[in-house]
Amino acid sequence: MQRSTRRTVLVAAAAAAAVGLGAVPAVAQPADPSFTLAAPTGPSAVGSTVLQLTDEDRADPWVPGEDRTLMVTMWYPTDETGTAAPYLTPEESALFMGQVGNPGPDGYFAEVATNAVAGAEPVRGRLPLVMLSPGWSFPRATLTGLAEELASQGYAVAAVGHNYEAPITLADGTTNPCLACEANPDGPTVTANRAADLSFVLDELTARGSEWRRHLDAGRVVVGGHSMGGSAAHAAVQTDDRFAAGFNLDGSMHDDEDAPVDVPFLLLGNASNAVPGVDESWGNAWAQMGDWKRWIRAEQTTHSSFTDLAPFAKDLGVPLQEMDGDRALELTRAVVTAFADQELGCEDAPVLDGPTAEWPELAFEMQ
Repeated sequence: MQRSTRRTVLVAAAAAAAVGLGAVPAVAQPADPSFTLAAPTGPSAVGSTVLQLTDEDRADPWVPGEDRTLMVTMWYPTDETGTAAPYLTPEESALFMGQVGNPGPDGYFAEVATNAVAGAEPVRGRLPLVMLSPGWSFPRATLTGLAEELASQGYAVAAVGHNYEAPITLADGTTNPCLACEANPDGPTVTANRAADLSFVLDELTARGSEWRRHLDAGRVVVGGHSMGGSAAHAAVQTDDRFAAGFNLDGSMHDDEDAPVDVPFLLLGNASNAVPGVDESWGNAWAQMGDWKRWIRAEQTTHSSFTDLAPFAKDLGVPLQEMDGDRALELTRAVVTAFADQELGCEDAPVLDGPTAEWPELAFEMQ
């Protein structure tokens, strides 16, 4: 695999900081934020841009009279300073707060302080890409903590917002609720639709004429997600050979029982995901994985521990799991970044090799 692009970004950032010319730029945060996401740990500042992409060749599965429309948040390393990107719009925040049981004010998520500069230009050069799909009914923003970390480490990240599957604000300001939640669709249908969404977004980002084509290394792409997004990633690596590897954060697999995967794949699950575990889909999927694979269980966690809800819940006084919420985000960042480094940068990833003193919460079920 190639490794030059990401290494160049990291070395350049480190060298600039060493001579006092390129310390990570500051991000102007909103006054009195409801919560501030933990700063990413990489050497690069982070930029963020939102895209609206429409597949005119595919009807929306939930509103067939419309073309399939997706909102995509891009995160990436940048040299620019500026105002922080919003976490959610006020409308998205109110709808999502209702979904999670109203533990805080409607505007809580809209006032969260992020670490990404809104509308900043990416650094020069082609960046390896990590694509993300969120959990069912979860806005794509719930993977912001992970995405900012990856971007600070030299990756471009594209988180896909699947229309009508979570609160989602379109470019014209319209906010759609999770209509699909009312339909209670079956997992295989959602998984297949999302896998198609992920491939379409990759098509658009790398197409001739795309402003992102010159920023992305189309030969180095990893896909992953949380919950239903993880199931979609598992399906996507089977149907689209542009994805060099995939990962699933605590999601049941809803694709076909006959589902061979011939690229590296990571399973990171909550405390109940032991072998044989409560989710039979993992065992079935594991048996059909070739190449490199890991099944890692994180003690003291629950299903949403691998999203920003872990630190949010701690802040709101309704913790999700035994593990500290900030530690849960730190763990997810460490494991996923190590996987991306291994698969896209050919770098050693000790955290994936077995139990360590640094991460005693990780249990290696299968490897």
